Amino acid sequence: MLKTVRIRNYRSIRDEVIVDFGATKYSMLRDENVINNVVKGALFVGGNATGKTNFIFSISVLLDLLFTNIQIDMPQFCLFSNENEMLLEYTFVFDEDIIVYSLTFDRNGSVVIERLYLNDDLMLDRIKLNATTKLTEAKTYDSTTIDDKTLFLKNIYFNTKFTAFPVLHKWFEYMSNSIYFNAERKQVFPPMPNVVAFNPSIKANIREYLEKNGVDEINEFFSEFGFNQQIEYTSTQKVSPFTTVQIANAKEIFFKRKNLNISMPISLESLGNKTLLDMLPGLLQVTKNGGMFIVDEFSSAFHNELEELIVRYFIRKSKYAQMFFVSHSTNLMKTTLLRPDQIYAVEFLNDRGSKVKRFSSEHPRESQNLEKMYLSGIFGGIPRFNQEGSDV
Repeated sequence: MLKTVRIRNYRSIRDEVIVDFGATKYSMLRDENVINNVVKGALFVGGNATGKTNFIFSISVLLDLLFTNIQIDMPQFCLFSNENEMLLEYTFVFDEDIIVYSLTFDRNGSVVIERLYLNDDLMLDRIKLNATTKLTEAKTYDSTTIDDKTLFLKNIYFNTKFTAFPVLHKWFEYMSNSIYFNAERKQVFPPMPNVVAFNPSIKANIREYLEKNGVDEINEFFSEFGFNQQIEYTSTQKVSPFTTVQIANAKEIFFKRKNLNISMPISLESLGNKTLLDMLPGLLQVTKNGGMFIVDEFSSAFHNELEELIVRYFIRKSKYAQMFFVSHSTNLMKTTLLRPDQIYAVEFLNDRGSKVKRFSSEHPRESQNLEKMYLSGIFGGIPRFNQEGSDV
């Protein structure tokens, strides 16, 4: 479970920030929302362009660096910082074991420092192109085996799978089971994948998921929560009393509503239903397998009640997983849904960069209305506009 992220000079985050996911002393929802004294995820709120997305990017970038070919580049450095190095440090907790993975990059995207601690024992100590490690038979490495842009731990893992270090294997399994989802990516040009799975065996794309798993899990989700719809994945479907669609050498997704003798092709469905169907493979698999479900633009096209249902489902059903998400929906700030230590307000303070404030730092009582407190400005992260405009 991810416990803390320490960030400096990353995107809009200039000065050092520590985002802490360790549970505080609140008794509310402890059994449901806390595991191993770490919260099962966090909500980031704030005005537009304050840096909310950058805080969850600071989590997903670790997965990119370890499991994909993406590397650190110039746009990821804070544009209004004079520092030459970026810091990203992650602390994970698994039962009694504590893993700290610390990374420093220069403005060329080269690794300057890479250190891994397991229970305060330094397991990997890399400075630029030289490294010492306790993870392999060889203890020292140099430029003949180290690439300046690639994490050395990535190479060690794919060569050894950490078979001699079960807790590190468990850590990598947890991270690789994670999924990133962004409801808005399909709307940009050129379109970008709206879902990324970091384990090739996990099919997070809806069509790949249906080919592997069929429709049963998704339809069970719809049935459990009283949706008036099911989906079908087929090459032949009656879409009206007069029309049957036959797709050669392919399948299509159809929505079939109760009490209607027709099916709707997904291309004609609402944006909300399309987004929900795109999200469900990731939601269901992380809930079941563990890992991190990282969601940007969570509010896109969803009704408030559906947003709450998804968050509640994840927290209630997941055993060993976390959900980190960005939303503008203040209705999610309910103490029946999230604890004060699961909500973070983000503000952008000009050249000081993005700052984050944990709601629990203001010590709200369990009976207080967090939504009203947020909207009144107590936690920060509220956009301020001149509602009347100005006379010109």
